[in-house]
Amino acid sequence: MSDEPMSVDMLAAARDAQWAPEMFLGPGAVRAVAPAKANLFLAVGGKRADGYHQVTTVMHALALHDTLYLHRAPLSADEAAEAAAAAASSPHQAVGGPAANLVVGIDVADKAATPYAQQVRLDAQGNLAFKALDALARAIGHDAPEAISVRIEKAIPFEAGLAGGSSDAAAALVAAAQWWGIAPDDPVLADVAHGLGADVAFFLHGGCALLEGKGDALVRRLDPMSAPVVLVKPPAGVSTPQAYAAFDAAPAPMAAALVQAAEAATDALSVPWANNLTAAAEALAPELAEVAAWLADQPQVEGPDRVLLCGSGATTLAQTGTFAQACALAAEAQRRGWWGRATTFCGLRAAVR
Repeated sequence: MSDEPMSVDMLAAARDAQWAPEMFLGPGAVRAVAPAKANLFLAVGGKRADGYHQVTTVMHALALHDTLYLHRAPLSADEAAEAAAAAASSPHQAVGGPAANLVVGIDVADKAATPYAQQVRLDAQGNLAFKALDALARAIGHDAPEAISVRIEKAIPFEAGLAGGSSDAAAALVAAAQWWGIAPDDPVLADVAHGLGADVAFFLHGGCALLEGKGDALVRRLDPMSAPVVLVKPPAGVSTPQAYAAFDAAPAPMAAALVQAAEAATDALSVPWANNLTAAAEALAPELAEVAAWLADQPQVEGPDRVLLCGSGATTLAQTGTFAQACALAAEAQRRGWWGRATTFCGLRAAVR
């Protein structure tokens, strides 16, 4: 163990431990869950005219999830103008909506950070949850002045291939739909989700699904499973754009037989596990290969064919025989200096709870 002193913001830690939605956001705060996802199958093809790649993928929701607390308060015209002016000089707030009528504050507590949970703030303007609220308000012409506070408790790591940001956006969409009287099956939600990113639309239905196009076009839903898994991520993240650029430089086409098997599957259990972005991601972060080799060598894992890189990385997924085995492997991964979590596959979707 290092002899260097550790600097811990005790005041921030105490404040975070005592946080409660009613205390900080007021009565009527909405709580939403935003699950992680894993790609059981990911076949990346050539680049399309819109800049995305042609993709065939099977996504499956995981029980690991972020939690969002959202609160809104009506504003008068004068209050909205004053709040918008203040937000212009703050990186923690952003103004959106069709009439610049939404003043949104974003607060993020990174529970996935190690060794301590840290209170952090991100650029609100670039946050996908803000973009979701802004896009939905514009799509339905919602122009009532409102102050919206969003607290995101992150259990899903950043740059992990688990689509935490996309799931947060879907959860914000679902919460805003409840506020603004939009039915859960209204096509506007899917339209907005598709415009936000390739993974966002999946989280509106969750569970397990076969998707094509740029990875957002639902082909059909598959029966989900509930098997235990361990997730392991080294300290380095992997940028999705960089992973796709590396793939373009050295393409690794997926075998046609595997694509056909994935397309024919009717349940999660019969999907072949494969990811042709793996070599590109490992070229960017060589430690990913070490993680995969270590997991494949563990007796608790259900064979080397049940170890797979999640999306473009940097998390590797491995199926275990029991949840206790997943917990043990997660603990060992942490001892090795990696982030590790035990969880399960599930039928979860982004939803207000």
